[in-house]
Amino acid sequence: MRSFFAHIPKELWRSYQWQIQSRIKTKEELKRFINLRKEEEEGIDKTAGKYPMAITPYYLSLIDPKDPKDPIRLQAIPRAVEVDEEIQAHGEEDPFREEGEIPGLTHRYPDRVLFTLTSFCAVYCRHCMRKRIFQEGERARTKEEIDQFLDYLRGREEVREVILSGGEPLSVSKEKLQYILSKIREIPHVEIIRIATRLPVLAPQRFFDEDLLDLLEKHSPIWINTHFNHPKEITQESAEAIEKLLRRGIPVNNQTVLLKGINDNPETMLELMRGLLRIKVRPVYLFHCDPIKGAIHFRTNIEKGIQIMEYLRGRIGGMGIPIYALDLPGGKGKVPISSNYLIHQEGSKYIFRSPFGDKVEYYVEVF
Repeated sequence: MRSFFAHIPKELWRSYQWQIQSRIKTKEELKRFINLRKEEEEGIDKTAGKYPMAITPYYLSLIDPKDPKDPIRLQAIPRAVEVDEEIQAHGEEDPFREEGEIPGLTHRYPDRVLFTLTSFCAVYCRHCMRKRIFQEGERARTKEEIDQFLDYLRGREEVREVILSGGEPLSVSKEKLQYILSKIREIPHVEIIRIATRLPVLAPQRFFDEDLLDLLEKHSPIWINTHFNHPKEITQESAEAIEKLLRRGIPVNNQTVLLKGINDNPETMLELMRGLLRIKVRPVYLFHCDPIKGAIHFRTNIEKGIQIMEYLRGRIGGMGIPIYALDLPGGKGKVPISSNYLIHQEGSKYIFRSPFGDKVEYYVEVF
């Protein structure tokens, strides 16, 4: 697909501003690059105004236009199933009760708060767990909203970590980002700032901006949590973006979502985890797909995730094995899901199942 953009000069292709300004947002534009299937044409029409479409040229260039099941295609192009009332009735717009009295603020755990800085995204991923905010239009939080959040934060001394999310938090102006980061850094009890961004995947050109990197480094410690879902998303450009962050002392972790038809087989997940380690990104979570209205069709059963985790164990080192987890409804928090390798215990003897299927006796004598 890069051939479709071969006429674009290198300096423009490497420009984040050009990538955002050139996003493909209509059915007519998209049909210049891809022969759309009927369910995709219907999907674009039926989701208009509710779950909009926008795709950066970079992310579009990763699609194989001849493959109707291409994993990038399934994540980026709407399908009619997104608004199928019978299927989507099993989901909720906000099952985790993120919305509270202060716009954008979620305070679920005592020691950390989440703030959605914007409803804008470089690409509107079809599996997004905050699809409800698409309907707000593309807007960033006002200074008044940010100040309201900061006032809340100052009065909660138990909070030691702030998570900036969205939408895409790194899409805001550098002036606004400087304002919120500097104000957070003035609060003594806040130790860590975490930024949840998918730009290393969707528009890695954002991190080719040295001024942005200067800003992030200035307010360290900052951690980046990103969101690679498939090996095809690991490219020369995304690796370059990660390298630039790491050289500024900004660690990068990854949270993958288990998605039906995209990464729900063991071989694909192993390839993804190996690829992440190659570009020095630490896989932290594999999330079970949330029960979000408009994204229910991406869900697998929990057994599929356990099967994948068992496949990874013994085939890749421990630092490449994420925690399989799900978010409990009602804002009750995340819980890990794991295989039970302990089969039986009798006195000081324990019997374990190895990653390769053997039964192994293990003794623990406590004195």
